[in-house]
Amino acid sequence: MNSPILPVLEQLNKVVLGKPFQVKLAVVCLLAKGHLLIEDLPGMGKTTLGQAMAKVFGLDFQRIQFTSDILPADIVGANIFDREKSAFEFHPGPVFSQLVLADEINRATPKAQSALLEAMEEQQVTVEGNTYELPNPFFVIATQNPTHQIGTYPLPESQLDRFLFKINLGYPDPELEKVLLKGESGRTKMATLESLLDLETLKKLQQQVSELTVTEHLLQYVMDLIQVTRQSPDFAHGLSPRAGLAIVSAAKAWAFVDGRDYVLPEDIQQVFVASARHRLQSIKTSSASTIELIKELMDDVAVPA
Repeated sequence: MNSPILPVLEQLNKVVLGKPFQVKLAVVCLLAKGHLLIEDLPGMGKTTLGQAMAKVFGLDFQRIQFTSDILPADIVGANIFDREKSAFEFHPGPVFSQLVLADEINRATPKAQSALLEAMEEQQVTVEGNTYELPNPFFVIATQNPTHQIGTYPLPESQLDRFLFKINLGYPDPELEKVLLKGESGRTKMATLESLLDLETLKKLQQQVSELTVTEHLLQYVMDLIQVTRQSPDFAHGLSPRAGLAIVSAAKAWAFVDGRDYVLPEDIQQVFVASARHRLQSIKTSSASTIELIKELMDDVAVPA
């Protein structure tokens, strides 16, 4: 089948230059109903990617700047007393949007970070005992600065596990960076982007992704990959069952973007690192070594024919 997502990728790649793999992962994450964590230095295009995705997919967009003094109420909203009604009335926060950009999430305290936990997992928030539904779809793109930078707090494992993918954008190629220096940045091209999908179409695509076929052999392949992470002496612990569900969902979405209604081993391999890297704690210190270890483990697992 022809993928309806190809025009979307073409538009996004005009704004986020030279990062087609990362852009595709971001789109796959949305189609799989996941959430995306982007770790990189400031100025790498993280915010631009989030704004471009909202525009192309026709989603409501809110950006939350996380700081050390931000409170949970600044994110989810609060009950405010209405003198005319002599009653408290709930005023929703910026999390009540279809695409939420949680910018520099690790500059907030763990208490503020936790305000997103229920939202990302249950698609709802609870304030003073009352539960409020969030929009559907609900997609969080969180950015974080490298943890060695001053003023950052590490994301707890429970928070990390809510993200389907963790990716890096990285420095652009020199030739593309020269284009940026000439003033042809992604932000200047943002005005030319058009909404290519409406809300109902996106929901239908997400439903189609969930209905894709995964054979028993491929499910066993995912199980073998998970088991090898649990047996590896290089990691503090292995992947959880939730991680396995995330890998299968992401592989389905990758296959769908490639125009197929069935999953191949290559789809699992393409999404495995982004699905696993933030869920595995390496005994070594650098995140680069974690990625290398994951790739080595993948090489040790037999690929089904």
